[in-house]
Order: sequence, then C-alpha cells, then structure tokens
Amino acid sequence: MLAIKNNLMAVRASRQLGKSYEALSKSVARLSSGLRINSASDDAAGMAVRELIRSDVATLRQGS
Repeated sequence: MLAIKNNLMAVRASRQLGKSYEALSKSVARLSSGLRINSASDDAAGMAVRELIRSDVATLRQGS
C-alpha cells in the first residue's frame, strides 16, 4: 500500500488524477456523440469542411 508522505506527492497525484479524469471525459464525450468531430481541436480542417457543407445544405433547403 502506498502512503503519501508529503504534500508534493499529494499534489502530483492530484494533478495526474485530474489529467486522467479529463482524458476520460473527452473519450466518453466522443463515444456518446457518435460524431467523428466534436470540436475544432479534434480535426480543424475537417470541421471547416463540415461547416461549409452544412451551410450549403441549409442554402439548398431554403431554395426548395
């Protein structure tokens, strides 16, 4: 069993736990959305293309 003997070890453990939780949250968000791109940080170029296509589709729907 690991005993945390000083504050520095506790701070490091807390930081790593926070990073792990953040990574887990991102993974769950990706899985639950069902989308390949959730935000621009996932694929900036792909997101730009997606938005252009969405605007084209919206324009075509208005014209129909």
